[in-house]
Amino acid sequence: MSTTRLNSDSWIAAGFDALRQAGPQALAAEPLARRLGTTKGSFYWHFKDVPAYHAELLARWQHDALRRLDALTGQDGAADRRLRDFGRGMLADPTEPSLRLWAQSLPEVGRALARVDDARLSYLETLLRQLGLGNPDFARALLAALVGLPQVAAPDADSAADAYEILVDTVLALE
Repeated sequence: MSTTRLNSDSWIAAGFDALRQAGPQALAAEPLARRLGTTKGSFYWHFKDVPAYHAELLARWQHDALRRLDALTGQDGAADRRLRDFGRGMLADPTEPSLRLWAQSLPEVGRALARVDDARLSYLETLLRQLGLGNPDFARALLAALVGLPQVAAPDADSAADAYEILVDTVLALE
């Protein structure tokens, strides 16, 4: 067993790793404890129960996602550049595809994703209006592409970002 003192951040980081590597079924006390080389007692020292752990995991992901979006919102520069930066940032989150899969079995996950997606959609609509494209369906289409691209098997890691760039080029050609 581990002699390293774990904190709640260690458990949260292990949870994100487990979710990405093994799926939502790995987000229970025993498999996480095995992953960290410690006992379930350590888990329960930091979290009341597994649902409380899940809630903290979701709260952390949601907070980080909204913080990244706020940082983008505060940036200066051309709207088309910010649109591209937004997509690259969203595609760089290795956890989100696993969260979307988890949302199919746990409504709280779906609600957290919906809150973040609502904020993202608003940001996309704002950027597109700045580019002269007021149809909100363009923003929905871009967000849908960003959600779906990681689900499509690709020959290399950059292909999702490349596909998003092509979609942005197509949308911008409509202005």
